[in-house]
Amino acid sequence: MQFDSWQAFINMGGYGIYVWSSFAGTFLCLGLLALEATWRRSILVREATKQAARAERILRARAAKKQAARKN
Repeated sequence: MQFDSWQAFINMGGYGIYVWSSFAGTFLCLGLLALEATWRRSILVREATKQAARAERILRARAAKKQAARKN
C-alpha cells in the first residue's frame, strides 16, 4: 500500500490510532521484557556471588578446623 503523504501514512486510512497504538504497546512490552530480564539476571549474579562467597567461607572454616585438630 502506498501513501500520498506522511499525513496519510500516519492516518493509515482512518485506522492510524489502532495501528500506532498496537506498535507502541508491542514496543513497550518488549522494552519491559528486556528490563525484567536484565533485572532478573542481576539478581541471579548477586545470588551466585553470595553463594560462592559462602562456599569459600565454609571451606576455609573446615580447613582451619582440621588444622586446629591436628595441632591438638
